[in-house]
Amino acid sequence: DFNLTNEKDAHSSDSDENSERGNWSNKGDYLLSMVGYAVGLGNVWRFPYLTYQNGGGAFLIPYTLMLALAGLPLFFMECSLGQFASLGPISIWRILPLFQGVGITMVIISTFVTIYYNVIIAYALYYLFASFQKVLPWSDCFSWADEFCSKTRIVSDCNTTLHGEIIHANYSFITSNNLTCINGTINYKPVQFPSEQYWNKVALQRSSGLDETGRIVWYLALCLLLSWMIVGAALFKGIKSSGKVVYFTALFPYVILLILLVRGATLEGALDGIEYYIGRQSNITKLMEAEVWKDAATQIFYSLSVAWGGLVALSSYNKFHNNCYSDAILVCVTNCVTSIFAGFAIFSILGHMAFVSERPVSEVVDSGFDLAFVAYPEALSKLPVSPLWSFLFFFMLLLLGLDSQFATIETLTTTIQDIYPKVMKKLRMPVTLGLCTLLFFLGLICVTQAGIYWVNLIDHFCAGWGILIAAVLEIVGIIYIYGGNRFIEDIEMMIGKKSRLFWLWWRMCWFFITPVLLMAILVWSLVTFSRPSYGSVLYPTWGTAVGWCMIIFCVIWIPIVAIVKIAKAEGNLVQRIVSCCRPAANWGPYLECHRGERYSHIVDPKKKKEHEIPTVSAVVY
Repeated sequence: DFNLTNEKDAHSSDSDENSERGNWSNKGDYLLSMVGYAVGLGNVWRFPYLTYQNGGGAFLIPYTLMLALAGLPLFFMECSLGQFASLGPISIWRILPLFQGVGITMVIISTFVTIYYNVIIAYALYYLFASFQKVLPWSDCFSWADEFCSKTRIVSDCNTTLHGEIIHANYSFITSNNLTCINGTINYKPVQFPSEQYWNKVALQRSSGLDETGRIVWYLALCLLLSWMIVGAALFKGIKSSGKVVYFTALFPYVILLILLVRGATLEGALDGIEYYIGRQSNITKLMEAEVWKDAATQIFYSLSVAWGGLVALSSYNKFHNNCYSDAILVCVTNCVTSIFAGFAIFSILGHMAFVSERPVSEVVDSGFDLAFVAYPEALSKLPVSPLWSFLFFFMLLLLGLDSQFATIETLTTTIQDIYPKVMKKLRMPVTLGLCTLLFFLGLICVTQAGIYWVNLIDHFCAGWGILIAAVLEIVGIIYIYGGNRFIEDIEMMIGKKSRLFWLWWRMCWFFITPVLLMAILVWSLVTFSRPSYGSVLYPTWGTAVGWCMIIFCVIWIPIVAIVKIAKAEGNLVQRIVSCCRPAANWGPYLECHRGERYSHIVDPKKKKEHEIPTVSAVVY
């Protein structure tokens, strides 16, 4: 029962080690929440396409290497950090007060992403409801279609032989004279498949560009409201409720993937699709191209959800002596195996679609929105009992999106809890529901007729190199300023002493390989940065300016907080900077029983509030 007058928070229970913040009810809740957070839409709609594009099976070599060199070290570091201090992504920077702005940047970027990510979940909900029809509405060119809509390719002209001479003629002339086209000379009319027109004309009611906002698409707005209601309901008791919901949302997508894979594998042409994905069509020479390695590193980085603040937030509810090392490896490997597994389910059915429509696989493959809402629905519409397969696919997308969303909102509520613990202890439910309501209203711009352009814009800027800046500063701050060896000693307080050989790999990665790789990706993404576009639609200058303003708003807190901290410190400039680079007086394990001799000096925040570092509200105001 939720009782506002009761001091016991719904977030904690009597069996919790940390009665103030609460802990996960059991290890399964935590692991599935982490898997749900890491495994998202990108595993299904981005990884298979990247693999196909970058040499098929050969791409798994740089992908696995980047997992070991860039993904795992960062993932393990963030899990250890959150678990050690039992704090969220902003308060954790008691470890290095000068860099507290990095935590603020992570939380703001997570907020932006949360707004548009739920819009994508709303798209999946819309298609899920649209699947409850005998005939899928995108299976043919119905009343909403225009003259360019066609289920098959239409020949416009070609070369043919007439009276012993090769001539070029339009197709109507060739058919009327019973002639045949010479192979390799056929030109096709530009047509759009029903699923593409349905996506643009019906689902999105897409306008001509960002300049033409249009009206709010009411059914998408209702789907967005529903998706926020699901998120609010799952999180109303914090980790105690979301920890149970993820048993379904994190595990059931695997059941659906398996069903789709088994169905796909039995179809004609499935083998062609899989060979394009990872079989004979693999191209090992692609590994000589820098772009392939950049794609592998970027995909690992975004796929594992490092530097968003979520890993720190979720791990902060662990018991102090939990083995975060084995957890990190298990979640990372599960995430990567899921990506590879999803590729088989996607490509087997796309292979069948290519076979049915008599086109090469390369013409039907796509990524992102075009895969999820155009190519794959088109392929599913060609199967017997197509509404069932369509329902399963969009239900899977819904679940994949939801558990990533749960963790991101939990990141925001954890941040609020660390700053205002008393408020969250009494008012967790109203605060969570208020946050979801606010984010729903902020997301309404994304369900207008220009909504897809806004979704793409936020994704292009906020989910890009802002996160890379945060990751680079995070690893440099903790390893070089706080001290890598000191950090290793902190981890050993939780998981026990390990041999020098055990730490050799992690030291190599943390001190050198991972920061260099992250810097390389950051520089590359800045150098190759292009103006945003959606398909063939270019963004207006003011749209690009809004994108820059968003990302500047995200990262500006890093220098602002650093300046405020230095200004509040004592001594000359050098002394001030040095003091801000030392951990705060209250840095260390949250509970006194875990502090040991190394942290016996910690000032109890309840007794001495003046030792607390300024909270975000103090920084902002």
